[in-house]
Amino acid sequence: MEYIKVFIVGGLICVIGQIILDTTKLTPAHILVIFLTSGVILGAVGLYEPLVKFAEAGATVPISGFGYALSKGAIEGAKSKGVIGAFLGGLEATAGGVAAAILFGYIMAVVSDPKTKN
Repeated sequence: MEYIKVFIVGGLICVIGQIILDTTKLTPAHILVIFLTSGVILGAVGLYEPLVKFAEAGATVPISGFGYALSKGAIEGAKSKGVIGAFLGGLEATAGGVAAAILFGYIMAVVSDPKTKN
């Protein structure tokens, strides 16, 4: 049952993004920024936490989950270290994900043989 919850919530987040992409003139970059910002805002006001507790990876894996992690880290950092902690907390909370994205992106760039489209 847990996998079904994860699949449904993660899928719904992706469906919302696809609907926005299909029905508006927004580019994928705009939609990524909207989802990231909405994750930050919903995390800051405490509305994203219940979704994370319900769907776990279904809510944390999409880009809105990255925004949530940024806001959660910034809030915890601000509580413990003040203003500087607000900046450092977000970085500390998401450093592993960013490092993994860079590492795996580099590996794929070295391993793959990209070709241009004609």
